[in-house]
Amino acid sequence: FPTCAELLAVCWLDISGTITCRMLSGDTRYAAYLVFKMTDDCYGLDSPLQQASVSVGEGTSTHSVCLQGYVGDEENDISEEGLPPRLPHERPDGWMEVELGDWYNHGGDDIEVRASVKETRFGGNWKKGLIVQGLEFRPKN
Repeated sequence: FPTCAELLAVCWLDISGTITCRMLSGDTRYAAYLVFKMTDDCYGLDSPLQQASVSVGEGTSTHSVCLQGYVGDEENDISEEGLPPRLPHERPDGWMEVELGDWYNHGGDDIEVRASVKETRFGGNWKKGLIVQGLEFRPKN
């Protein structure tokens, strides 16, 4: 990605991107990833949990992620679904990534895939220090 965006100080987070299925290889399982870094003075991205989703046509899968990593002592450690949040991991290039969701691409369709990560339900929770490289749509290993 040639440029990045830095979250300076906001109380809502809403990052999304789209791609059409025909732009991807057919008969392949794909995943969408948020690629990012945190500044040394980041805050507000550990709790409450963010909601990640991937929509393909009319179907949507949603689950919780924690961009700032796992603290282990917050009331919000367990998502509304009763599952622990997905956590980021460091890539070989030094950036962090977290999987937002996956889907099977049959190929050749004009169906739109939309991936997003949001934290908008609890307005007033200030956040700072997220540097977003972008969203990646790639075959899932």
